[in-house]
Amino acid sequence: MIEPWHDPSLFPADRAAELLGRMTLEEKAGQLAGFWAMPSEPGAPVAPMEDPSDEPAPALAELARAGLGQLTRVFGTAPVTGREGMARLASLQNEVTRASRFAIPAMVHEECLTGFMTWGATVYPSPLAWGATFDPALVERMAGQIGAGMRRAGVHQGLAPVLDVVRDYRWGRTEECIAEDPYLVGTVGAAYVAGLEKAGIVATLKHFAGYSASRGGRNMAPAAVGPRELADVLIEPFELALRQGRARSVMHAYPDVDGVPAAADERLLTGLLRDELGFEGVVVADYFGISFLHSRHGVAASPGAAGALALRAGIDVELPTVRCFGSALTELVASGAVPEELVDRAALRVLTQKAELGLLDHDWAPAAPEDLDLDPAEARALARLVAEESVVLLANDGTLPLRPSRIAVLGPHAADPGALLGCYSFPNHVALDDDPGVAIPTLAEALADAGFTLVEPGEADVGILVVGDRAGMFGRGSSGEGCDAATLELPGDQASYAASVIDSGVPTVLVVLSGRPYALGGLAERAAAVVQVFLPGEEGGAALAGILSGAASPSGRLPVSVPRSPGGQPGTYLRPRLGGHTDWSSVDPTPLYPFGHGLTWTTFDYSGLEVTPVAATDGTVTIKATVTNTGDVAGTEVVQLYLSDPVASVVRPARWLAGYHRVTLKAGASARVAFEVHADRCSFTGLDLRRVVEPGEIGVEVGRSSGDLPLSGSFLLEGPVRHPGADRVLTVPVTVVTG
Repeated sequence: MIEPWHDPSLFPADRAAELLGRMTLEEKAGQLAGFWAMPSEPGAPVAPMEDPSDEPAPALAELARAGLGQLTRVFGTAPVTGREGMARLASLQNEVTRASRFAIPAMVHEECLTGFMTWGATVYPSPLAWGATFDPALVERMAGQIGAGMRRAGVHQGLAPVLDVVRDYRWGRTEECIAEDPYLVGTVGAAYVAGLEKAGIVATLKHFAGYSASRGGRNMAPAAVGPRELADVLIEPFELALRQGRARSVMHAYPDVDGVPAAADERLLTGLLRDELGFEGVVVADYFGISFLHSRHGVAASPGAAGALALRAGIDVELPTVRCFGSALTELVASGAVPEELVDRAALRVLTQKAELGLLDHDWAPAAPEDLDLDPAEARALARLVAEESVVLLANDGTLPLRPSRIAVLGPHAADPGALLGCYSFPNHVALDDDPGVAIPTLAEALADAGFTLVEPGEADVGILVVGDRAGMFGRGSSGEGCDAATLELPGDQASYAASVIDSGVPTVLVVLSGRPYALGGLAERAAAVVQVFLPGEEGGAALAGILSGAASPSGRLPVSVPRSPGGQPGTYLRPRLGGHTDWSSVDPTPLYPFGHGLTWTTFDYSGLEVTPVAATDGTVTIKATVTNTGDVAGTEVVQLYLSDPVASVVRPARWLAGYHRVTLKAGASARVAFEVHADRCSFTGLDLRRVVEPGEIGVEVGRSSGDLPLSGSFLLEGPVRHPGADRVLTVPVTVVTG
């Protein structure tokens, strides 16, 4: 007869509770610990001075005696084949299970923001590119493919997606974000979560919360954000991903908000996340985040005190390697300074999740090593489709699509495979330029393969100028974690170089390959065409060549606005009326290209706006519009619905994205698009910091982008002021009838 905690027929929480009752304090604390199985020669550090102490990290043999919560990045630290990684993982798991009394295996986590972050695995487009697709269903497919490879390798948890809403384009981690709008972030992010979770991988929402509002766009700087912006902008995507995607893990943010670091904020990690939002999974620390309470934030006098703060706040597992949740914490518990119930609370959550994953089953064994094809043809095809849908055509004088001609492909990123990848791709994250492990055709190579004749600039009929970013980590790039920008001017001397190329007299297509939007005023107006691509992954060169050649039609839309000038730090589109251009300031923040903008090879007209005139404050409004392809070729339009609240009890955005839908139409065809908008989509955080729906007029706009909205109307919400609860309606269903 097997022990109850070994029995897979019992509820996971019951199994975990039964096991917890048998454990010593040290064994319970062991389940809260991570261990980074670093190789003997790990090369360059991931981050500068991750742990500023001189103390050596504990050995696995020492930790494993009490059991272990997680193994960190067995596949994602140094180049290993799939078979080598599985063999190393099996060895580590055997060491963990044989050393401890209960033989409980560790959970295994890896990064997966642009794919399974290991050598030889498919590198997908960056999250900004996901946002540019406006296609949650496609992103869910991508995440499912990523999760399937991770699961086969023996991985249990993926540290993605990033749900930080872009607030300052200078921030290096903008490339890891999906968009500057919380609804787009939430719907696309929830789709990614659903794909990963359906594949059996625990999705990790990060960074909770406020990270992207770091002052000056500087990594880990204090977040300048009030409670209303936090709730209405920065928290909303997490709520969507928890309820729609059913994520089972959350990672805290690094910075402090109003002086309180997220890792020590009980109101955030317990009061809001668990009590209000209903989260029941495991909260993991961002790497070294608990140590930083002691070493960087200065709110704890010792590692043990930092561990006590984080544990009380609601963090369950310390990553990447235990320092504050180890003996430093158990000594405080044994002394009575920290209640053991807090350790029990976290350990129960960890053990419940392990039971859900089969790690407490009596017959569990590590997967046998095998040869893994982590970059199969179907994954590359999917990566190309995501990249293709993410390409945004910003401007075009008719030069695109390219005709048979002599083409010069030039610029700092024309022949650089690494420029196609994000900072959380394995080649860029681990700094592997010599052998990235996957084929990454550049734009120049892809155009040549498409049959174009590539020549020197002086012989060209058309120039393709490729500028932008090289993603890296902590100063080893112009975009990425720790690679913040002082201004929004193109990096280095690229702006002056681009001007000289454009002024040469040869029609020039400006291709911006970047992890953030850059100021293009003065360049875009003189280029023959402008194309924005956000770090599109290993198939990005081929996808971009397909768009430029006309083999595919552009359908991407801007997930972030493109500024006109590099100074003044233009804000995002989600701002109140006084946040835009006014007569009261000499600085005009109006973007060169607004959020949601994007062209294609055809044109679309909007007509026939129909709005339910009145609804209750707990009712639903139907908004309908007709979109017609008025060009000569088929194309895809992203129909966007924006709402506004002209008179409210607090200042509201001039408009906010309430719904969207991709519609593909043949030449001359039309579609009737209907949005079902519940009054909850008009709610906001009121004067008393409770969410509220107020009666009154709500403005309606439908169109091509946040700056091009040909249809406008309004409806009236009638009835009492209402305070939506945790079950409030978060999404806007869309139906399309073509004819």
